[in-house]
Amino acid sequence: MSEQDETAIQRATRQLENAAEYVEIDDDILRRLEHPQRTHKFTMPFERDDGTVDVVEAYRVQHDDVRGPYKGGLRYSPHVTQEECAGLGMWMTFKCAVADVPFGGAKGGVRIDPRELSDAEHERLTRRLTKSLRRYIGTNFDIPAPDMGTNARTMSWMMDTYSVYEDETVRGIVTGKSPDVGGVRGREEAPGIGVSIIAQRALEHYGYDVNDVTAAVQGYGSVGANAARHLDDAGADIVAVSDAEGAVVDHDGLPTYEIKSYEEKPSAVTEYDAPTITNDELLKLDVDVLIPAAIGGVITSENADEIAADIVVEGANGPTTSDADEILHERGVTVVPDILANAGGVTASYFEWLRGRNRRKWPKEKVMDELALEMNGSWEDVVEEHESLDGASWRDACYVVALKRLAKAYSERGMWP
Repeated sequence: MSEQDETAIQRATRQLENAAEYVEIDDDILRRLEHPQRTHKFTMPFERDDGTVDVVEAYRVQHDDVRGPYKGGLRYSPHVTQEECAGLGMWMTFKCAVADVPFGGAKGGVRIDPRELSDAEHERLTRRLTKSLRRYIGTNFDIPAPDMGTNARTMSWMMDTYSVYEDETVRGIVTGKSPDVGGVRGREEAPGIGVSIIAQRALEHYGYDVNDVTAAVQGYGSVGANAARHLDDAGADIVAVSDAEGAVVDHDGLPTYEIKSYEEKPSAVTEYDAPTITNDELLKLDVDVLIPAAIGGVITSENADEIAADIVVEGANGPTTSDADEILHERGVTVVPDILANAGGVTASYFEWLRGRNRRKWPKEKVMDELALEMNGSWEDVVEEHESLDGASWRDACYVVALKRLAKAYSERGMWP
């Protein structure tokens, strides 16, 4: 299989099998984790503004629920496939285990370009999707969240649609919704802030002073922009950022708050008055920290030898291919994996889920304090495992932490014949 043909589920499975070499785990449990428990595929019609009807494909892959209800995002993207959802769902299972939140893993999506949707079409599509999903989600079974191409408004529409069918307001059916309808303040920023927290811990681990650090961020969306701003606040110089249109660079540091995120203004990055470079050139900049926070598979065997950063902190899901991962490890480049680095989103979602269940307020300060506490705790768990393993990568160490927790859960619950 060529690197270009590697699907998300194949990459996730390969990472699982690599880590399994470092821990004793029952083969039956390992085989169980290599496959999703359930896969739902829908063909959905929805009405366009001009009265025409489009038919789109949608998926919800529920990977594992041994540690709690399925949890994972819903994305609107023209590149959504069943294989992608399966791989992302597996990563969510391990991410929740590393973060030690009581969820399993799931992922879903609709194959459509959200940039081509009006607000009214986005709402109609979301409500139609919720109707199709209604029998397969629930506050104690599967809790969706926003992802690529979806946002807090999308989740609010989902909650409303589900609540209409249930004839009661069901706040806990989704997370990532507006605080005005039961979300928590800080949930939107949490994935990026979590990336920054882990990046700072990695820098500290390797003896860097954050005030002397340079960083480049590929993907100036919600995750990348918030990671950049939080690192900027901590003292680092953010020398390059990019979005889908291209990148800008300033080796003296960019004003991260002056440059709007992709959600705030899609063309803001390349409109900023600074030299422009390509996204590929950004990945090869000589910086202390590189944060790929855009899409999967951007660091490959073709550019891994040219990655000049000392530390790569994965803000996106699966930005590094398996072949590139091996090259970077052999070169001594530290790669802090996505299942640790971008766990801030699901951690804050857990806080929101708790709020929905117990109807108690979670002020933003509490969310941020608890987020930092949980992310730092996850980092320390992984460091302890990494130091005990001979020659293992940080990715292997993360998977070992997750595998031990998953295996313990299966052992305690038992497996039916």
